[in-house]
Amino acid sequence: MLNLSRFKPRFWDHRDAASGPGGSHFSFRRKWLMIVVFTTVVTLTPLLVMTLMDYRLTRQAFESEAAMGTARMVSNTWRSISFLLSQRRAALEFVARDNRLSDLLAPGRLDAILANLQGGMGGFVDLAVVDTGCTVQAYAGPLGLKSGRVEPAICFDQVAAKGFFISDVSVDRGKNHGLVVAIRHDLEAGGFFVLRSTLDAGLLDLPVLQLAMDEGDDAFIVNSQGTLQTPSRRYGSRFEKVNLTIPDTADDTRTLRTVDQAGRFVLMGIAPIPDSPFLLMMIRQESGIMDLWLKPRMRLIGFLLFSIAMILVSILGVATYLVNRIHAADQRRVQALHQVEYANKLSSIGRLASGVAHEINNPLAIINQKAGLIKDLFTINSDYSGNEKLMRLVDDVLASVRRCGTITRRLLDFARHMESSIEAVDIEAIIRQVLSFMEKEAERRCIVVSVAVQGSIPVFESDRGNVQQIFLNLINNAFAAMADGGRLDVTIERKGTTHIAVTVADTGHGIPEADLKRVFEPFFSTRHGHGGTGLGLSVTYGMVSEMGGEITVNSQPNRGTSFTVSLPLKAPQGSSAAACAVSPANRAAAGSPITEGKTK
Repeated sequence: MLNLSRFKPRFWDHRDAASGPGGSHFSFRRKWLMIVVFTTVVTLTPLLVMTLMDYRLTRQAFESEAAMGTARMVSNTWRSISFLLSQRRAALEFVARDNRLSDLLAPGRLDAILANLQGGMGGFVDLAVVDTGCTVQAYAGPLGLKSGRVEPAICFDQVAAKGFFISDVSVDRGKNHGLVVAIRHDLEAGGFFVLRSTLDAGLLDLPVLQLAMDEGDDAFIVNSQGTLQTPSRRYGSRFEKVNLTIPDTADDTRTLRTVDQAGRFVLMGIAPIPDSPFLLMMIRQESGIMDLWLKPRMRLIGFLLFSIAMILVSILGVATYLVNRIHAADQRRVQALHQVEYANKLSSIGRLASGVAHEINNPLAIINQKAGLIKDLFTINSDYSGNEKLMRLVDDVLASVRRCGTITRRLLDFARHMESSIEAVDIEAIIRQVLSFMEKEAERRCIVVSVAVQGSIPVFESDRGNVQQIFLNLINNAFAAMADGGRLDVTIERKGTTHIAVTVADTGHGIPEADLKRVFEPFFSTRHGHGGTGLGLSVTYGMVSEMGGEITVNSQPNRGTSFTVSLPLKAPQGSSAAACAVSPANRAAAGSPITEGKTK
């Protein structure tokens, strides 16, 4: 299972000890979140706005270009078809003007004209001359009609009224597809005749088939009722009705967005062919059109997402780094303040101890003098010299006075070295002096204390008061961690040629692995509810750092803890109280000597 705790910043679970019960005074996590949110909004908002604007504008431009392209193709195609129809109409009008009615009715004349038209421009199937009585006067074509009356029809009515007519595509007797084109020619003597021709429907098919279209696109011609006049790829064959809503016709080319029979959005281009019942329609699948725009857009969006991810990673990294620096500076500030507070407290205790020792020494001197005098008097007087009980009582008084004197001398000696000063230090003597303060507690709790010196330990120059305080804190913590009947081992040894190492090992309850890297942080304590302030080890760490040494911890739950202090034999130059203000958590992150495992 992925352990995400290792990615958690050092400040994430920080709780400001000075914030009070509510904990709302200062939150590094909240500051980190504010930096991340503000920087992300300021950085990504312009980028996202520009991306959305580009997306919208380029889509609109592409849709407009697609509509214009469709309109251009439809416009060019209907002009081609209109030209073909106009060309055949002009040919019929030329035949009617160039030939008298009697010439057209002459045998073989109409056949010759049809042959010339078919050879010159093609598309003509037959020719017929119809008089005002709807009677075919002459015919040339494959049906072999002679003269005869024809039924009045829309074709004749419209050509008689308007002078020109083009019919829908239909099937003639030969099962061929064609459309009728007819013109009216007025005679000089009055009256008129109609010159009528059937054109091959392939004239309409060819321009449509020549359109360059994608696979999903389609183009066809329909009449005013929506019936296909040319074959269609997707909407059926000729003479089928298209399943599309055909808008009202207009005089120009139009493009619009609609839905086909499958529910897909399509782009429809539509244009009426002048002087005909036909509409040219072009259907383009919107999905196919937009794919040409969407594919490069998706690549740009992918690059944008990658850029956003890189920006977010950079923001998170920089914000974490900055808040870590702020957190480290705050930790140094807090530790420096508490170092000063702790030093002032110890100094006050030292002055108090010195005053108490002086005050006790005076009555002790009087007690010692008077008890000695009493013993001398008892010795001189034969009545009392033989009284062993009285002499033993006097000796007890004198022994108690000497014991009190020893205690006051220790207090005076300890208080005398509370002030920071570099002097010759005998590390074994200092440790035994510190242990002497714990002697009675060790006897009372049956704690075995041993001091082992390995090899020759030289006297070295260091801050005697700091050394006393360091080992007083460590030994006091060891006693607090052990139950009655425990064991405390102090080992002193050389560490190379430049350092000495002192290991303080106890058989207490140990420190959980999760807390090992936090034991040197200010206000961190495992003695909740037992008077622990969490400052002792933090101050100890600062003092060891100030003296140019190292302190490591090694612990196993329910088996004990050992602290190893390594001190240089030569005091470092320029040490100051600022050096001890280095945050232990920061040193741990930079490769501090806090380790785990058993001490060799």
